[in-house]
Parts: sequence; C-alpha cells; structure tokens
Amino acid sequence: MGGGGRGPKTGGRMQPPRHKNYRPYRENRFFRPLFAPFEAWIDPFRTPEHPVPPATIWRFIWHYARQAKLPLGISFLLHTINGGMEAIFFYFMGRLVDILTSGVASDGWAGLVARSGGELALIFVFIVIVRFLVSFLQMMIDAQVINRGFYNLVGWQATSHVARQSVGFFASEHSGAVLTKVGQVGDAVGNFITGSLTSVWTILTFMVTTLFLFAQLDLGLVGVVVVWVGVVLVLARQFLPRFRDASVDVAEAGAEKNGRIVDVYSNIQTVKLYGSTTSADDYMRQGVDAFVLATQRIGRLSVGMNSLMTLTSSIAFTAAAAICIDLWTRDAITVGSIAFALSLVLRLNMWLGMLIGSINGLMRSFGVLQNSMELITRPLEVTDAPDATRFAPRGGAIRFDKVHFGYLKDRPVIDGLDIDIAPGEKVGLVGYSGAGKTTIVNLLLRFWDVEAGSIRIDGTDIATITQDSLRAAIGVVTQEPALLHRSVRDNILYGRPGASDADIVEAAKRAEAHEFIMGLKDSEGRAGYDAHVGERGIKLSGGQRQRVAIARVMLKNAPILVLDEATSALDSEIEAAIQGHLSQLMAGKTVLAIAHRLSTIAAMDRLIVVDGGHVVEQGSHAELLARGGIYAALWTRQSGGFLASAHDGAEEPAVAE
Repeated sequence: MGGGGRGPKTGGRMQPPRHKNYRPYRENRFFRPLFAPFEAWIDPFRTPEHPVPPATIWRFIWHYARQAKLPLGISFLLHTINGGMEAIFFYFMGRLVDILTSGVASDGWAGLVARSGGELALIFVFIVIVRFLVSFLQMMIDAQVINRGFYNLVGWQATSHVARQSVGFFASEHSGAVLTKVGQVGDAVGNFITGSLTSVWTILTFMVTTLFLFAQLDLGLVGVVVVWVGVVLVLARQFLPRFRDASVDVAEAGAEKNGRIVDVYSNIQTVKLYGSTTSADDYMRQGVDAFVLATQRIGRLSVGMNSLMTLTSSIAFTAAAAICIDLWTRDAITVGSIAFALSLVLRLNMWLGMLIGSINGLMRSFGVLQNSMELITRPLEVTDAPDATRFAPRGGAIRFDKVHFGYLKDRPVIDGLDIDIAPGEKVGLVGYSGAGKTTIVNLLLRFWDVEAGSIRIDGTDIATITQDSLRAAIGVVTQEPALLHRSVRDNILYGRPGASDADIVEAAKRAEAHEFIMGLKDSEGRAGYDAHVGERGIKLSGGQRQRVAIARVMLKNAPILVLDEATSALDSEIEAAIQGHLSQLMAGKTVLAIAHRLSTIAAMDRLIVVDGGHVVEQGSHAELLARGGIYAALWTRQSGGFLASAHDGAEEPAVAE
C-alpha cells in the first residue's frame, strides 16, 4: 500500500495542490533569510485567548486586531511616513526644475554640482535610498506579515470556531452560505483594518503634507484644497452610508446565491434522478438574480458619486492652475513651483479618488463583516462545561433518566424517557417512524443537549465530560454514511488516526470491503486504498459506502457501538457475509441498534419499543411477540424488508457519523 491520500509533505507540512501544468519554482536562497522573519511573525494557526468572538462590530474587529498589534502598528507608521514622502517627492521635483532653470546648460555637470551639489545629493538619497527602503519595508510588512499571516489567522480562527457548532446549527443553514460567510471574513477584517490604517491614513497624511507645502507658496492654493476636500467629504457623507447598507445586502445575497448553488451541486444525483434540471436552474437563478439586483444598486451609487468626484476635481484643478498662473505673472513663484504645485494637485486628485474608493471598499468590507459576524458569533449550542473532564469508559453502562427533548420547544420528541442498558448488553430500538429512535442516539452522542433529565455512561453525566472523549468511546454506523472526499484509506483511518496500514486492511477485510477496494481506480489514476471516493462518497455504491463505514468503526473499536440501520444498504449475500464480523465486533461491547428490518435485531439481548418519546414495551423477541403489542404488530406487518408506518411524526434529523 502506498501513501496516497495523505498528500505530499515537506518538513511535516502539507504542500499546496498542483495543477497538471505545474512548473517547479526555484527559490533564490539569497532572499529566503530575508523573508523568513517576516513570514514567521504571525502564526496563522495560533489559538486566541478568547475563542468566541464578540458580537458587536468594533469589538469583533478588535478581537482579531489585538493579536497582531505590533505589525499593524508598524504598518500604520510606515504608511504615514509614505504619505508624507509622496508629497515631498513632488516638492523635490519642483526644486529640480528650479535648479535646472536657474543654471546654464553649457556649465555641464561640473557647474551643476558646484552650484547645487548638496541639494542634488539630498534629492538622490531621498528618492533612491530612503523612499525605496521605506516602501520595501512597508510592502514586506503588508504582503508577508499582514496579508499572509493576519488575514489567514482571522480566516482560520473563524473556520475553526464555526466547525465547533452543533449538528443542529449546520442542519438549519445552507452549507454554501456558511462557507461564503466564514471564507470571506478573513479578507473583510484584514481589508477593513489595512484600509483604515494604510490607504485612508496614507491619503490623509499626504493631504496634510500638501497643505503645509502649499502654505509656503500661497494661501489661495490652501483654500482650493480645503474647499475641494470639504466638497469630497460632503459627497462621502451622502453616498457612503448608502454604500454600507447596499454592501450588507450584497453580502447576504452573495451568501444565499452560493448556498443555492452548493445545494444543487452537492445533491446533483437527486437533481438528475428526478430530471429536474430546469427546476434546479430556476432555483439557482433566483439566487443569482437577487445578487444581480443587489449589485445593481451599488453600481448606480458608484456612477453617481464618481461622476460628481470627476466634476469637482476638474473645477479644483482649473482653480489651482489659474492661481499658479496669476502668481507667476506677478513673479511670486518660479516655474519649478508651478510644476510642483500642479503635479501635486494632479496627484491629490488621484489620491482623493483612491480615498473615496478606499472608503467605499471599507464600507463593503464593513457590510461583509456585519453579515459574517452574525453567523460566526452565534453562540455554540452545545459546549463543554468549563470543568469538563476526559471520559474513560469502564464497562459501557448507559442510563437515560427522565430525559425530555424537542427540536422545537413546543413539540417534544422525547418525553420522560427512562432506559437502563447494562455493560455489554445488546439492545435493539424499535418503533414507528418519528417515535424518537434516532433522536435517542443523537442525544447519546450529545449532538443536542437534553432539556431535562440526564444521560449517564458508567455513572458519569455526559454533560460533564468533553464531547471529543465522549464520541471517542462510541462507534457509529448509520443508514447513509457520508464519506469524506478523500482516499479510501483516509476514510477508514478516520476511525483511529495513526493506525497502521496493516490495521486498515484488516478492518476492511472484516467489513468485506477489501476486495472491492483493491479494484477501485479514480479519474486521477489513483487505485485501491489511494483512490478518492468523491464528495460524500458518491463514486461508491450505497453498499460500498456502508462497508467502508463499517471498516472505519471496526478500526475504531470503541467500547460502545451504535448501529443505525447499519446493514440496510447491503444485499443479502454481503449482509450474511458481514454478520459474522459484526458479531465479533459486538463481542464485549454495549450495543444500541436501530433497524426497520426487525429480523436483523431480533436476536438482541433486549428489544425496547419507543412510542411518543418514551418506552412502551421491552423484552426479548419472543416475549414481545407473546405480548401482542406494538412490536408484534410491526413484526406482522413487515414485508420485504420494509416497515409500514402507522404513525405520522416529524422526521428526525439523521445522526451524523
């Protein structure tokens, strides 16, 4: 067996996926030490002191910004310096014009150096050395520290936090919408902070420096700039709040659009099975249409504001040019000063346009932030207690004590449930559809918390132990096991990370899966245990997915075993072949099994009949048949492996594996 599915590694780190036309990049060893300290400054995977982000926008932003105060502060300082240097750059250009126009060309370089050598040297040092070093350091901080480290830190912490949400959270949300909102928050926080500290502050610094330099020439130029900036601020006040509101709508519409598309793509087999391509197009198009309408509003606002900005800048430039010409006719300024002043006005025009664009971008990021924050900061529905301990099962005794629970507050599914299961006992759960069987399993796995009562394993309340240690003690096989879009090996290995290849093969053989696995080959040419199974295991048949899931549980070898229609997708021959291995797997374990095909659980130590969220009958198969109650009626009605439903009930969310 090869190592496929685990990914190429270098130095213990996963390498990025490579396109088929990938050409290796040869990194210059001279530059590596230069980049290394900056790239290592922020660890994108650091654990925050407070893992749950605050639910107010400014505290939400500060929650992440405080983890990178120093690099963000240095970036702020460098952009401030750069803003001033941009204006001074044009001042030096004006001085260079004056130096050249005041000299005689025939004197050559010698005369030029003799007359203004010191000032020329200062200009050279400023432009070539100082400006380069400040810009280089600023770009290094921005690109290698903030963009690489900080942006990914925000994205990773949000992703990791949302992954700890309950099964109920994901059951009620579009996966595509969740992915969009979580995926965009890193860029949104980063862009908002860097846009505020860099673009906006750089431009403001440039403006202040410009006003100072213009004050040395003429107060009329200062007046033009002040009025100009004032008009721009009035326009910003009128337009930017509308941009902010429209951006929230765009962010929500974009998340909904992606959610609809992912919903169709992830269920493409169902879409094609029912020949509903047109219906799927209509469903996706509604999402895209809403997104187009939302972006249309921003487009109109952008055209209106930018048009007024262009008109304002044209008037301001004309006024500045007229003042400069008037000063020149009165011999109040030099040609170099005119060149400097008008160049600075042109540059200021560009910067003001960038300022509005930056503020516009900030408003968009703000809208995205608000939209994403509402989802990311939603309280975790199921959490470990502050003093939760790791669970170490002893015998596997399970007790449901007066348990009450409902997915909706006014519609209880479990109502005063009492069940005692002895260590090593094999128990089958029976009941009509909607009776609460799968809900019982969900509560045992603590995918939801009980509303009243308690669930104990070996005398320990499961609410007092960590969720990970609880689920590590329980192996689960469901009716529709969802496999990961990875190799067969990785899917089985999920049962016990770190297991050897020999253990994986042994588990697959016991699940009657080894033979078909060895015959697998995917579109990338990976074969056997290296073959990828597709999203949710779509490349495998239902029976094959079931056997891989059973292999995973066999590898896990947990002391408590939950079988929720574990063999329902298997044909009779495979089921007969695997039953012996399942019997071996169940040996010495506490087993809780659900099956509509009653023949598969009739031999259990005890059968418990659930109806209306509580136990109504229990006993052995023979005892329940003799009683003539619900179980006897179900046994009589069952035909062809299907169970007739006599009760209407709300569907229970499927237990996740």
